[in-house]
Amino acid sequence: MHDDLQLDALLKSSLDNFKDPDSGRPLSKTGQVTDWSISNGHVTCKLSLTSHSQPIAQETADSLKDYLQSQSEGVHGVSVTLAKLYRPIPPIGQIGLKARSVIAVGAGKGGVGKSTLAASLAIMLEKLGSRVGLMDADVYGPSVPHLLGLAGRPEITDGKIQPIMSKTMPVMSMGFLLEKDQAVVWRGPMLHGSIQQFLRDTAWGELDYLIIDMPPGTGDVALTLSQMLPLAGAVIVCTPQEVALLDAGKAIAMFEKTKVPLLGIVENMSGFLCPDNGKTYDIFGRGGARSKAESLGIPFLGEVPIHIPLRAESDEGRLREALEDPVASKPFEAVARALVRSLADCASQQSQIASLPVL
Repeated sequence: MHDDLQLDALLKSSLDNFKDPDSGRPLSKTGQVTDWSISNGHVTCKLSLTSHSQPIAQETADSLKDYLQSQSEGVHGVSVTLAKLYRPIPPIGQIGLKARSVIAVGAGKGGVGKSTLAASLAIMLEKLGSRVGLMDADVYGPSVPHLLGLAGRPEITDGKIQPIMSKTMPVMSMGFLLEKDQAVVWRGPMLHGSIQQFLRDTAWGELDYLIIDMPPGTGDVALTLSQMLPLAGAVIVCTPQEVALLDAGKAIAMFEKTKVPLLGIVENMSGFLCPDNGKTYDIFGRGGARSKAESLGIPFLGEVPIHIPLRAESDEGRLREALEDPVASKPFEAVARALVRSLADCASQQSQIASLPVL
């Protein structure tokens, strides 16, 4: 049996094996666990996590509590309080963008709900406590402004494009620069230039996450982005049926070819809950994306069912308002938390690689 002084030393050293979900470094090295107090085997401490980690902050605190409890029979109870930690975000890439994680949301084909998923994911990450920006890189078919009910032309202040705000979330889209129903007929260099301008010249501020809604298919934008800045990874959206999974495989291959990490797959339109009888109908099948993810060794981030009220409100530009409904928001919240866990796993792996001795 350990006395309190021995427990203090044991538990602090055990933090070598518990990682900060943001940086992937051991908590013993980051100074994020403070205010230690041990009295008769009862432990209290404070865990400080960045806003990047807020979507999984409570579960991380719960895991730390269970972990410390398991280290010795002399631990009779653990209390962990949460606090926010500010960590400056340095510019990334050649363009000066200050974003901790830039995430591309892509699909192998159109019509799978990619833009709705990207916008909903951005909204949920923001609701869960992170600083989020949303960039619509689907130059040929920008739909994010419509989904969020946003309009107007961005202004230029001090040489920077001022994004259109969806509450506190900055949004940039070609849709703000075009007349309604105006077509974009551009070749590769013009497309490259517009993406570069959106990233480099927009006043994004400091972001934990910049979510980028990619064009469907396997075009030039992924290559352009991978050359401009280090992407944290990509999320692939697909529907359950086999033909959609085949197209998703092409998108996965595209990101692998451009060396963009794959953070996970989301199965959209996964079942339909009938409001009349409460039964679920698998209109497009179900579980195909999960099987695809397992076969490829890629995280499966979750299923999003068809929800008629959300579809209707999105058509009216009220996606944010639709996500106030707990039934509509629950699957998107689950996907957002799963995405942050996937990023935490990547950070942990990268930290382990960085700590290996150079031979």
